[in-house]
Amino acid sequence: MIKRLSAINIRKDWTHEKVIVVLGPRQVGKTTLVKALAEEYNKKTLWLNGDDPKVRADLSEASSSYLMRLIEEYDVVVIDEAQRIENIGITTKIWVDAQLDKQIILTGSSSLNLGTRVNEPLTGRKWEHTLFPLCWKEIANHYTFAKAQNMLDELLVFGMYPEIVTKPEKQRRLSLLAGSYLYQDILELTGIKKPELLTKLLRAVALQVGSEVSYNELSKILGVDRMTVINYIELLEKVFVIFRLYPFSNNKRNEITSKPKIYFHDNGIRNAVIGQFEPLQSRKDKGDLFENFFISEKIKQLSYTGFHGQTHYWRNKQQAEIDFLEVENDNISAYEIKYNPKQRVRFSKSFTNHYHPKKTVAINKSNFWEYLE
Repeated sequence: MIKRLSAINIRKDWTHEKVIVVLGPRQVGKTTLVKALAEEYNKKTLWLNGDDPKVRADLSEASSSYLMRLIEEYDVVVIDEAQRIENIGITTKIWVDAQLDKQIILTGSSSLNLGTRVNEPLTGRKWEHTLFPLCWKEIANHYTFAKAQNMLDELLVFGMYPEIVTKPEKQRRLSLLAGSYLYQDILELTGIKKPELLTKLLRAVALQVGSEVSYNELSKILGVDRMTVINYIELLEKVFVIFRLYPFSNNKRNEITSKPKIYFHDNGIRNAVIGQFEPLQSRKDKGDLFENFFISEKIKQLSYTGFHGQTHYWRNKQQAEIDFLEVENDNISAYEIKYNPKQRVRFSKSFTNHYHPKKTVAINKSNFWEYLE
């Protein structure tokens, strides 16, 4: 089993004081991680799965006395896919407020319903963690740095879901993963009956990775109104398929201020959406894949290390651009991302003179790892 960095943060919150909520895409290892922690603490654990109709029915309308009786023999209570259970926030509030000295854990593959169901009832009563696909540091720690370096091209094509990294038949497994799980929560929790529009939208976005996205252009391509495009993108964000990076600006006269860029949390999912698994060196989009890889890796790293700032890109109206910014208080770190180490990188004087970043870094395939440790 590959050791997960998130385990360090979850251990700190394993105090029985509050509910631990672990969010993340399906199949990234949330259940495996929680099981390993429960075994580590040698605790008697009750496992309940929100995908089970009986569990949903039993917990949705349970009385307080039933809930207390249900867990009295256990030290840890884990509810998988908790977003599918009505009143899950109220249920867990009853347990937490009773101060039973038990650790309650909720896992969810979607913030579509889980957020609204737990945020108000569990205000001040929960710690929240996000588990992503495997990150570079986890792979390097598990396989050794040298082997991880040799795996890089493969990771850029097939991504970093645990099953994909550790098992053979990667293309077959990835296609199944994308087809079976990509839209499951959206379709079941929102009333959307057909995934065709989602598929077309994702394909259009996948072909624009690293470019500014126009909602108006997407609406014309898909033949739907602009708000439908925005709503679907928000849904895909809430099930951890994509994320948006917004422009950074305090000079609105000369800088792009509105159009986001959209990236995938996993390169393999991006490639599965467009059906392209060719080896990296024969691909015209390897620069885009490397950019998506590094930015998604930075998002993981910042999440796991407790970063409290913001992430952006920057571009002015003369088309000068910075690929990725970390902004925390008045400190700005700027990254330009190029796959080829020989490709020349210049940081716009318009940006550096105006914002005075604390560091500017040219990222490439030879040095990226230094900024993901």
